[in-house]
This record gives sequence, C-alpha cells and structure tokens, in this order.
Amino acid sequence: MSETATQTPHGAGAPVHDLSGLELTMLLVDDDRPFLNRLARAFEQRGFTITSAENVGEGLAAVASAPPAFAVVDMRLGTGNGLEIIEALRRRRPDARIVILTGYGNIATAVTAVKLGAVDYLAKPADADEIIGALLRKGDAPAEPPANPMSADRVRWEHIQRVYEMCERNVSETARRLSMHRRTLQRILAKRAPR
Repeated sequence: MSETATQTPHGAGAPVHDLSGLELTMLLVDDDRPFLNRLARAFEQRGFTITSAENVGEGLAAVASAPPAFAVVDMRLGTGNGLEIIEALRRRRPDARIVILTGYGNIATAVTAVKLGAVDYLAKPADADEIIGALLRKGDAPAEPPANPMSADRVRWEHIQRVYEMCERNVSETARRLSMHRRTLQRILAKRAPR
C-alpha cells in the first residue's frame, strides 16, 4: 500500500496509488445522487467494485449483505447519520477502511467518526484520488494539507449552516445561539455559499 509519484491519466500530476493485492470492494453512501454517481464512476475506473447507497437504510443493507473492504460515507444523510453505517461496518468487518465525507465539517464530529473507526474525515467535494490517499494512509502518517482548503468565509458559512440545521432551520434560535442579530443571519442565509 504505497504511493508513487508517477503521473496518472486521472489528473495532471495526481498520484498513482498502488492497489495491487487489495480487495477492491467499496461502499459509497451519499444522498447527493450526481456526486455519488461521479464518485462511483471514478472508483470503477480505478478498478473498484462499487455498491452505492443513498440513505442509511440502503447503506446498512449493503453492509449486512456483503461488507466491503472500503467505504466512503457522507456524514449527513437526509434524516439519518453516516455514523450508523460506520458502526455497522466495523461490527461486520473490523478491517474495513472508512472515510467520512461532509459539507458540514466540525472537530467534534470528526473525533466521533474517527473513534468509531473512520480512518479520515474529508470535506466535500473530495475527489477520488484524495479519498484513496486517505483510505490507504498508514497509521500515524500525517495527512497531506488540502490543495484547495476552504476559505475563512466558507468555513464561517458552513458553521452557520450547521447550527441552522441543528436548530431545525429556526432563524431566531440560530441567531440566539450564534449571538447574531436575526436580520444579519437572514441576509447570510439568503446568499450563496462563498467559495
């Protein structure tokens, strides 16, 4: 399980991952169908056999029927949580390598995901090479810094969105918890996400 610095057809300058000798079964769970389909195609091109799921129920059923060697699971799945799938996969296949993806990153959730058995936690959108790098990273090897990290404005916006969702989309309660004026919050929520 090593990386070489040679070029790959998947992107200019992207690393080639040595997948020889590995069982290339992968479960992808994400409720964003276009993103899920793009990831599935990218991993299939790299030799993986993919099982896709769009919600917690489908993910748990896939784990129960054929636990994969690798899994990429979205943290927030409609009314469910990807952590349930991590727990189920860990029980069925302790050696599985799991990466959590999310558009709503926060340290507490990352710590929980890793404690439950995820090997890494990546912000969406992550590409296939970045995900494979995380899945194959050995023990204490430091993670590579992201090539395109979120801007400070994007991090702020993600945090506000996460709190807003936690408050069940109640603007007044969200504003109170963020110590922010309600009208200011409404203006932020009406804008598109910064890059």
